[in-house]
Amino acid sequence: MKQIIIVALMLISTVTFAQNKNARASLEVDGVCMMCKQRIEKASLKTKGVKSAVWNVKTHELKLIFDERKTDLETIQKKIASVGHDTKTLKATDEAYATVHPCCKYRDEEVIDNHKEEKAED
Repeated sequence: MKQIIIVALMLISTVTFAQNKNARASLEVDGVCMMCKQRIEKASLKTKGVKSAVWNVKTHELKLIFDERKTDLETIQKKIASVGHDTKTLKATDEAYATVHPCCKYRDEEVIDNHKEEKAED
């Protein structure tokens, strides 16, 4: 009986320590401009446990630092989708996408082309 209790305690402590409070991950998130960047980062940071969120406009890569004891990538992606941005594995609803600013309509080829032209002028 004592052995079972000891093994159970060892397993519980292993699971507790297996979660990282400074986990790092990156996600691909669709967007086209600095307003998208602000919206994506803000949604990520509003997710409990996210400590850092930096989205790159050119590469569409969102770099995260988060506490695995409080959140996970799926939860973060849901929060991003709720403000209208798609990730590789989760697409924003049409209602959420409709709330983004007209210049941020990353699913529209014309908007994408306009942003490419702006970048070429820089």
